Amino acid sequence: MNEAFRILETSRTLYSKLLENYSLEQLNTIPEGFSNNLIWNAGHVIASQQKLIYALSGLPMKISDEFFEKYRNGSHPDAAATQAEVDEIKQLLLSTAAQVKADYQNHVFQNFNEYQTQTGFYLANLEEAILFNNYHEGIHLGMMLTIRKFI
Repeated sequence: MNEAFRILETSRTLYSKLLENYSLEQLNTIPEGFSNNLIWNAGHVIASQQKLIYALSGLPMKISDEFFEKYRNGSHPDAAATQAEVDEIKQLLLSTAAQVKADYQNHVFQNFNEYQTQTGFYLANLEEAILFNNYHEGIHLGMMLTIRKFI
């Protein structure tokens, strides 16, 4: 799993660097034809990782319920993110990646509830959830790279 965590850390660093290059207004811009923006995508990967890895393992997520509801699967930006929210997302991008790696290495995860994603992926165990999470984050990084062309 070391490779999977290395990919996660690289992905999250890319997200963090991408957010640094845009103003608050640009991060909140939803281009025509899109249903979300740069900052929502970054928040969404955090919320999704927490659900896929912690919640499905029967453990508390490392984010607030409010954060999860705002960025969970099926949500869309309902208001512009504040600078404080952007700062929180930047911090969570790196801290949640480090935390899941440490928790995995420390054998914190003892259970996993099998799960079928809305896109049809069947996750039978924690390792599959970690691998799927990396795939999912790659999709959203691609969305962000596309969105940035229109802002």
